[in-house]
Amino acid sequence: MERILHFDKSEYAKRLAAVKAEMSRRGLHILLVSEPPNQNYLTGYDAYSFYTPQMAIVALDRDEPIMITRGMDAVSSRLTTYLSEDSIRGFPDSYVNSTERSAYEYVAKVVQEIGGDKGFIGVEMGGYYYSARAHAELVKALPQARFEDADLLINWIRLVKSPAELVFMRQSGLIGDAVIDRVVEMAAPGVRECDLAAAAYQAEISGTTEFGGSYNSSVVHLCIGERARAPHSTWTDKPLSNDTVINFEVHGTRRRYQINVSRTVCLGKPSGDYLKFSDIAIEALNAGLASIQPGKTCSEVFAAFQKVMARNGIEKDQRIGYPIGIGYPPSVAERTASIRREEKTILKPGMCFHMMTGLWLGDQSVTITQPFAVTDSGYEPLTHTPRKLFVK
Repeated sequence: MERILHFDKSEYAKRLAAVKAEMSRRGLHILLVSEPPNQNYLTGYDAYSFYTPQMAIVALDRDEPIMITRGMDAVSSRLTTYLSEDSIRGFPDSYVNSTERSAYEYVAKVVQEIGGDKGFIGVEMGGYYYSARAHAELVKALPQARFEDADLLINWIRLVKSPAELVFMRQSGLIGDAVIDRVVEMAAPGVRECDLAAAAYQAEISGTTEFGGSYNSSVVHLCIGERARAPHSTWTDKPLSNDTVINFEVHGTRRRYQINVSRTVCLGKPSGDYLKFSDIAIEALNAGLASIQPGKTCSEVFAAFQKVMARNGIEKDQRIGYPIGIGYPPSVAERTASIRREEKTILKPGMCFHMMTGLWLGDQSVTITQPFAVTDSGYEPLTHTPRKLFVK
């Protein structure tokens, strides 16, 4: 069986070493990794199997993580990870959606097998894929262990992308550019919103002529007409009308590495006030980007953006950026640093963000954004579509 590995084993070894170093610093013997992006980061595992329990186990005294999935998905562990057979486990289907037994009992048995049932165990308490029931069942099955909240332990390590990861981030950006081009090209009065969404999805998955894309961690956002005042709306089957605003957020995803990017299209001639409004948004976005330097804090970047806003009498309370990288539903955001007023995280080369400087003020809204990577001297845009308002 040929393995589908997107990185050298040495890349995974560096990641695992960094995680183990942080575990040692916190006094953890075992780390239970429930979040699919973190499982992918440490092992390469990739399958749409996270609707049932699955877990990667990192033990300080083991050379490899153990990947536990539903039995039928163990084949994906063999296909997409570097793990040896002893590190691949599949639980019987009798554990799936059962009211009588829990897959976390199976996880507990593996922890006992490797001698971790009396130590300090880290779990991702704030993760999307770690439920209250999962925790209760693990605590019950491992009564002599001490559980510690290790949420975001891996996420903070993931925040800085390696050169190999940045290759996929750039490729995702090229896909994102292609999606924007397709949406702008197709948007016209009479086109159904659902058909515009379908065109975006087709472009996201087709990718470029050099490489294809994949499904993303979210949905295409099409905020149209009155719904343009809502940041996270989706489509209907209504035809587009003239004299309307389309705020859209699309994605490029390459081997699970994802960028998000937004643009605004005006069908019909916008008013002078709206053109001024969009110009302010673009100026503020560019000011924030121009301020990016390694060693600066996220709050300093926010301040550069807000300076333009304040000069024009506008206040934005929401964050204007979040970290991006490996994406699985429901979100690509890594839940660590944000570009906002009070954020003191220091920027480092290799960090990737979506600078999401959308404005929703009363009846006016505009979403012109930029995904980027921090470099040694500033920033690298991950998409190259002009930062402008599109008028058709």
